[in-house]
Amino acid sequence: MNETEFGRYACKVTAAGRVNIIGEHVDYCGGKVLPAALSLCNTVYVRPNGTDKINLFWTTLPGSVSLDIGNLEAYRGLRYGNYQAGSALFWKRAGHKLVGCDMLQSCTVPFGSGLSSSAAIEVSTIAALAAAAGEPFDPVEVALLAQKAEREFAGVNCGIMDQYASACGRRGYAMLLDCGTLQCEYISFALGGCSLVIADCCKPHDLVQSKYNERRAETEEALAILRKKLPVNCLAEVTAGDFEKYAYLLPEKLRARARHVVEECARVSCAAEAMKGGDSARLGELLNASHASLRDLYEVTGKEPDALAAAAQSHPACLGSRMTGAGFGGCTVSLVRTEALGDFKSYVSARYRKETGYTARFYEADVSDGITLSFAADE
Repeated sequence: MNETEFGRYACKVTAAGRVNIIGEHVDYCGGKVLPAALSLCNTVYVRPNGTDKINLFWTTLPGSVSLDIGNLEAYRGLRYGNYQAGSALFWKRAGHKLVGCDMLQSCTVPFGSGLSSSAAIEVSTIAALAAAAGEPFDPVEVALLAQKAEREFAGVNCGIMDQYASACGRRGYAMLLDCGTLQCEYISFALGGCSLVIADCCKPHDLVQSKYNERRAETEEALAILRKKLPVNCLAEVTAGDFEKYAYLLPEKLRARARHVVEECARVSCAAEAMKGGDSARLGELLNASHASLRDLYEVTGKEPDALAAAAQSHPACLGSRMTGAGFGGCTVSLVRTEALGDFKSYVSARYRKETGYTARFYEADVSDGITLSFAADE
C-alpha cells in the first residue's frame, strides 16, 4: 500500500536509523558511544480510527495486521508487527494513553544492515501513538521504552544506543553518548575533506538468533568476576591499568571480550577528541583498531564484514574502516577522502565481490534529526 491508497492521515512521524562511528558492543557495558542519526528512517502515517484496534499497513509488504489494544501480549510471535506491538505495549504500561489508529509504515533503513531498522520502527511507532492520542512526548522516554520493547518483547538484550540515536539525533552532529548516564554531547559532524561511506556486505543477520545475546552474557560474567576485586558498576568503569592487573582472573575467552570493551571505551574518547580537532587521520586509525578488536577479541565480524573492511582499508583514499552495528553481517563505515569517493566505491565493490561472491551496496545518507513530527493540516 502506498500513501495515496492509505488516504487521509492526521500526522506523519519519522525516526532515524543510525550509524555508529565508533564504540561497538560497549553500550550495554555502560560505555560511551559515538553514533549519528541518518536520513534513512522509518516513516509512520497515522490517524485515529475510533476503535480499540491498531491496524498496521506497510508500503513494502502486502496485507495488514490488526492489534487488539487490550491483548498486545498475544503478538510476540508475529513475523510482521511484533516490534509495533511491543512498542505499543510498553508505551501503554508506562501509563500513556493508547487509542485505536491506522498506521502506514514505510522504512528506508535496510533490514539486517546493522543500521538499526528495529530502533527506527520502535521509536517512530511510539511517537506516532502519542501523536494519535494528542499526547506530547519526551524523546528520551520514547527511547527508553523502545529499548524495553526490543529487550523484553522482541528478545534482543540490546543497549540504549540505537533507540537513543533514533529518537534524539540532531542534523549535522554526532552524539557522544554515555550509555550509563544518558548524558549526551553533540559534536559537529565536520570531517575536513572526508566523507563517511556506509557499505552493506549484503549478508543479512538476525540478532535474536546470532551470538549477540551470548556476547552480552559473556561481558556480564566477566564483570561479575572483576567486581570481586574492583568497586565498579560496569565494565566501562574498568581502567586499562586495573584491567591489566586483574585480567588473570578471567578465563581466556572472557578476558578477550572484556579487553575489547576496555580498549574500545578508550578509543571512543580519542575519536571524540579527534573529531573536535579535525584530525581525520587519527580518527581513521581508531576505526581500523576498532575493527581489529571486534574481529580478534570480540569475534563478531565474520568473513564478509572482514573482507569488506579489508577492501576499504587497502584503498589509498581510505583513512580507516570498520564494521558498524552488532556484527555477523551488516555494514562497514569508512572514512574516505571525498575527492576519491567514486573510485573508492568501484574498487571496494570489485575486490569484495571477488573475495566473497556478494555484491556490496553503498548507502547515500545524511546525518539527520531523530524524531520528526508534522501534521497533515500544516502540509
